Amino acid sequence: MARKDKEKLFQLRNRSLISLTNPKSSIAEQFRTVRTSIQFSGIEADLQSLLVTSPSPAEGKSTIAANLAVVFAQQGKRTLFIDSDLRKPTVHYTFHIENHIGLTNILTGQVTLEEAVKTTRQENLWVLTSGPIPPNPSELLGSKGMDALLEKAKDEFDLVIFDSPPVLAVTDAQVLSNLTNGVVLVINSGKTKIDDAKKTKELLENAKAKILGVVLNNKKEQANQYYYYE
Repeated sequence: MARKDKEKLFQLRNRSLISLTNPKSSIAEQFRTVRTSIQFSGIEADLQSLLVTSPSPAEGKSTIAANLAVVFAQQGKRTLFIDSDLRKPTVHYTFHIENHIGLTNILTGQVTLEEAVKTTRQENLWVLTSGPIPPNPSELLGSKGMDALLEKAKDEFDLVIFDSPPVLAVTDAQVLSNLTNGVVLVINSGKTKIDDAKKTKELLENAKAKILGVVLNNKKEQANQYYYYE
């Protein structure tokens, strides 16, 4: 890879973690606003686990999920960010960490949670990457091993955030959605079709997921408003 390409890639990764690299920016403030909305979303029990997903690929859900993990950690919560997209994982790219050992290794009994989690530059934030891509993602995510992992993670951390695959692409998000306290749905302004958004909501509700709210991504800036772009 040429030097200019590497520099461009580094800049893109830094921009995707703007809550960490530029916490005083207006965009980072918007993520803190989303954090507050989640905390006041009407959940009766304490929020211990959260799933972030979208209807289709390339709608920005992984960037949203990563920044939410950062702002929750900045609030003082011991936060574990898990890449549960076992088909096209990206979290290790976002955080500039290796992905030889991760979630799939835990679910197949090769390593423990303590052995697989990785520290980050953000205090109170740990990352569990996907690990090697398996041939049976849905089965692994719906296994008893996932139940055990989530219970273990809740004991060790204040909040567990999952970055999951898109709902309409595969069933993985539905499998995970009813294991967590709530779901944040990312919709891309001008890209997500209304019918796709409605179908996604229906599928999540059928899986008995609790939808906490929707984040509208890529909203064009208007007077006195901010917008987020990926």
